[in-house]
Amino acid sequence: MEKESKYQLPESQDVKRNYLSAIFTCRCPRCRQGHLFEDRNPYHLKNTMKMYKTCQSCGQPTEIEVGFYTGAAYVSYALTVAIGTAVFVAWYILIGFEMRNLDDFRIFWCLLTTVSVILIATPYVMRLSRSIWLSFFVHYDKDWRTNDIKDYERVNAIGMEK
Repeated sequence: MEKESKYQLPESQDVKRNYLSAIFTCRCPRCRQGHLFEDRNPYHLKNTMKMYKTCQSCGQPTEIEVGFYTGAAYVSYALTVAIGTAVFVAWYILIGFEMRNLDDFRIFWCLLTTVSVILIATPYVMRLSRSIWLSFFVHYDKDWRTNDIKDYERVNAIGMEK
């Protein structure tokens, strides 16, 4: 009788992913196999931020403590500023505009384009920021099948009493 595996994928089906690949595809940072989000399409807005409680492959908890993803807002802000800056610089290099000429409305079109790109990218950026934030605290374990999960649960109960 074969021993039943507690992991979703057999070892032969593991895919070797690097750090950036795991982050951009929103995978578990510990095993880089399981998906973090229940719905893989970030543009299904009703389910954009629904995450699994634990990784489906390795069992790593995705919410380490209460309010854990509050810090992801800083990552999201940095990503949004980077996107806005990239669009602005690309517009300036490719199309250009003049600040001195009041009849030149290209700066307003640039601003409208920047806002549009940021709005379109927001659902993915929100997921990406959570993936990056989680990877700051949960590190890749190449022996994730044999090593135990680190206990990240809140130890200090100050402020948690009734």
